[in-house]
Amino acid sequence: MEIIIHDHDLLTCHAVLDELERVLAEKLRLPPSVAGGFLGLVRTEGTIIKAPREMPLLTIQDASDIPILACAITGKADVFVTGDKELLDLRKVEGLVVVSPRELWHQLLGPESKPSR
Repeated sequence: MEIIIHDHDLLTCHAVLDELERVLAEKLRLPPSVAGGFLGLVRTEGTIIKAPREMPLLTIQDASDIPILACAITGKADVFVTGDKELLDLRKVEGLVVVSPRELWHQLLGPESKPSR
């Protein structure tokens, strides 16, 4: 995360922060102190993009993902990083490239590099 923050602008929105909080607690079962620290880092280092009024026309199962994509498009993000398979299958939305965390890691540091744990 530090590599990304150091060399790139981190864009986020309230819907992402809410989803991230839920995933860190429920899916990854991180201890509250670890999850809170990570959320604090994202809030501190990220630029919060306000949800636009117009949403992209997408047909996806989870309609709550549409405002998240809209914020990334509004913020003129270069890439949209997600672990959501349905969003990853889109590959590109209105010029916004959709990648997994692993794909981003490989783009930044090369395919032979491995994230530290």
